[in-house]
Amino acid sequence: MLNALEIKEKIISILRRRGPSLPVHISKEIGLSILFTSAFLSELFSEKKIKMSNMRVGSSPVYFLQEQEPKLENFSQHLKSREKDALILLKEKKFLKDSEQEPAIRIALREIKDFAIPFEKNSELLWRFFTISETELEEKPQEIKPVISIVEIEKKQDSEELKIFEEKIPLAKIKPKEKKAKKSKPKKTDDKFFNKVKEFLSKRSTEISDVESVNKKELVLKIKNSKGESLLVAYNKKKITEKDIIKAQKKSSELALQYTILSLGEIPKKTQSLIEALKNLSSIEKIE
Repeated sequence: MLNALEIKEKIISILRRRGPSLPVHISKEIGLSILFTSAFLSELFSEKKIKMSNMRVGSSPVYFLQEQEPKLENFSQHLKSREKDALILLKEKKFLKDSEQEPAIRIALREIKDFAIPFEKNSELLWRFFTISETELEEKPQEIKPVISIVEIEKKQDSEELKIFEEKIPLAKIKPKEKKAKKSKPKKTDDKFFNKVKEFLSKRSTEISDVESVNKKELVLKIKNSKGESLLVAYNKKKITEKDIIKAQKKSSELALQYTILSLGEIPKKTQSLIEALKNLSSIEKIE
């Protein structure tokens, strides 16, 4: 019977031979249950002797050695559809400017932490493919180009134009001082609010299936759970108004979806009373 130290050494030997692996594969080779194998893997990870992926295959992470990080891409087929799109795009371009991507790609880039590495340049958030170093950006800055989609073009034609779709100056021409004043704070606010919404949905086993619009004041997302697909309109403020509700209802009608509204505070009593009053209302008619 092997002792704990010998089991750990054997696990490292298996990873060195097999490359990035799932706990189920390692457990078969060392002859232990998944539960015990996972416990040893967790200890090795805590001791910083092995690495663990953010990506999950089913419910399990992938374990690997430091030098095997590039091989992690072999498991990318387990990513969700939008995440695969973001990975393919990032691998092709090497670097992506966050503000120039369509909303669904921006969200996906934040999910594929193993492959998309964020960094700042001139107060702009950029992403690099995980096997590419930041120094390559200095050598070829012109390679970062905006990704314009049909959705973005349509948004620009709409009267409610979103800031993330505004035309941007090429990175090489950006003046650091101007960008610090215009970009730093809004990005932090957007990400913080988005993360709150994502955490809220995760606790309710609800996933984001698509993004309709994103700005610092609101998120309009298609969401999916066991009951099916619906629309979520999240307002980044403590008090929502009747106008906000009407706006959300109009969007849900356009997409033929039921909708949910989120905000950072309670619904005003006056608005709540109106909602209750309308629940059993069949019609409002005029006396001729």
